[in-house]
Formats: sequence, structure tokens, C-alpha cells
Amino acid sequence: MGRVLKILVTGGLGFIGHTVVAMLERQGHTCIITDTQTTYGIVPQVELGYLVAERKKKIQTDRIYSIDITDSDGISWLLSEHQPDIIIHLASFPRQKVVNSNPQWGSRVMSEGLLNLLEASVEHNVKKFVYVSSSMVYGNFRHDYFDGVDEYHPTEPIGQYGILKLAGEWLVRDYSRRKNLAYTIIRPSAVYGPLDVEDRVVSKFLLAAMRGQEIAVNGPKEQLDFTHVDDVGYGITQAALSENTDNMIYNLTRGSSKTLLEAAELAVKIAGQGTIRVNDRDNNFPSRGQLNNTRAINDFGYSPVVNIEEGFQQYYDWLINNPIYGTEKAV
Repeated sequence: MGRVLKILVTGGLGFIGHTVVAMLERQGHTCIITDTQTTYGIVPQVELGYLVAERKKKIQTDRIYSIDITDSDGISWLLSEHQPDIIIHLASFPRQKVVNSNPQWGSRVMSEGLLNLLEASVEHNVKKFVYVSSSMVYGNFRHDYFDGVDEYHPTEPIGQYGILKLAGEWLVRDYSRRKNLAYTIIRPSAVYGPLDVEDRVVSKFLLAAMRGQEIAVNGPKEQLDFTHVDDVGYGITQAALSENTDNMIYNLTRGSSKTLLEAAELAVKIAGQGTIRVNDRDNNFPSRGQLNNTRAINDFGYSPVVNIEEGFQQYYDWLINNPIYGTEKAV
């Protein structure tokens, strides 16, 4: 796809979404965004307002809408008005905690909203639908995948978030089967970096250490494939633009896991303060680990470059030097 493309990014003012938009624009493509800027009833409005304002500074498009994806008429109008070549669908409840707090709302967004987008994509001749899923669809990782869990690992999600993400994958694949809509499915893991909200694992670890507080580690041997947002954003843009990714599923991660305890220890080391409390693992969440990203490397040249030491340090430097999370809170 060498020509300039029109690309609709749902959730395009989100943490990953604005990164994708900025990268697409740098490559000369035209982006349209719809994003309701919701707090999900969890993120403080002041924090979200600050983050969205900062994210907007990184993008150029003024084609920004607040159309909820559960509004079928609004979505149909949006596609009719702009006729995008590609849709990158990131608008979603972002993690299990948020879905658990309001599963009915989560289901409407993650299922009905997705169906509205798929129907409109068929109606308006979208060329490719990129669905950003989650590594949570795998459930508990099997440890006989010695090079990391690949895309053939059984999908047995634990919890409503993973279940809804996997259901979304099946809906996308069904539209490909019935309507010949080309798709690419992306499965990221433990994404972190500047301009993320406070209420996420890496954010919590670094902020607690920065403030000299206690970091709670739920399961010292539990592992995550921590992946910097720039690597995920790059991978999503390349997968969307590649001609080799039609009707394929990709893990999009660093490809190197760390235990939660190692991540907490790194946060304490970077901050020079903070303590760690080790708890039993939370059985409401799956036991995960390293993912294998070989397919993405081979098919579209995915090449993650930010290791956890560099990424945590970069994120910490951003946290401590901004007015929402910075030095005035480090007491």
C-alpha cells in the first residue's frame, strides 16, 4: 500500500491510539479519529483531560469526532462522510478491571460497537479491518511453548475482558468469511509508556516507587511481556499497511517477559526509593508470560527496540517531570 490512505482510528485519542495516529501521519497518511474520551467511571476527569490534551499535541488531524461506536447511525455517517480505506479499531474497555466494574456497558462497547463498525465497513467498502485484541485471550499460558506462546496457543480466556476480546476476534473472522472483509488481528501485552493513565500495572509500580510508597506484587513469579507503546504503535501501523497481513493474527509484544517482582525491583532501583510487598497471585487473572512474535517479524518486519530497562527509565523520567504525577506528589 504505497499510496496515501485514509485511515479511521477508533479510540484515536487513547494511549495506544494517538501513538498509532502520529506514526501514520508521519508516513503521510490521512487519519480520522472517533473517541468519546470516556473516564470509564475509573479515571479521574482531571487526569484524562490532561492526558488527552498532551496526546493531541502529537497529532495533526482535525478530523476528530466523539461518535460512540454503539451509535450505529453515527458510525454509518462517519464512514459515508470519509470513506476510509482502513479501520484500526482500538476503541474498547481497556482492561479486565474496567469491564468487571460495568460488564453490561463493556459488552455494549466491545460487542455491539464492534458489530456496528463491521456492518458499516462492509456497507462502505473498507479494504481492511484491523482489530486490536489482547494476549488475555490465551488465558493461562502453557509453559511447554519454550520460545514463548505463539498464535497457535489455545484460547481459553479467564474473565469477561478476555472473553469479550476473543468473541470480537470471532466476529471479525466471521465477517471475513461471509462478507470477504479483510482483517488483521493484533494481540498486544502489558503496554506501558508516557501518556498512559495512572491505574495500570507499570504506572502503579513506578509511581509508588517515585512517591516512596509500597509496591504490591501479586505473585512474585507471575510474568508479563512488558511492551513499550512505541513498539506496539509501530507494529500496528506496519501490520495495517502491509499487504502480507490479510486475514492473519499476530502477537505484538517485546517477546521477552519479566516477573512482576523483577519489574517492581526495577522500579525501586530507578526511583532510588520505595518498598515491595509480595502477595499471593490473584486467581481472578490468568497466569501469563512471554509471547512469540516471530510471525510478525517474518510477515511485516516487526522489530521491537525498547527493552524494559530503557522503557521504564523513559517512563519514570516523564512521570516525575509533569504536573499531574510529578515532583509535587513525590512525597
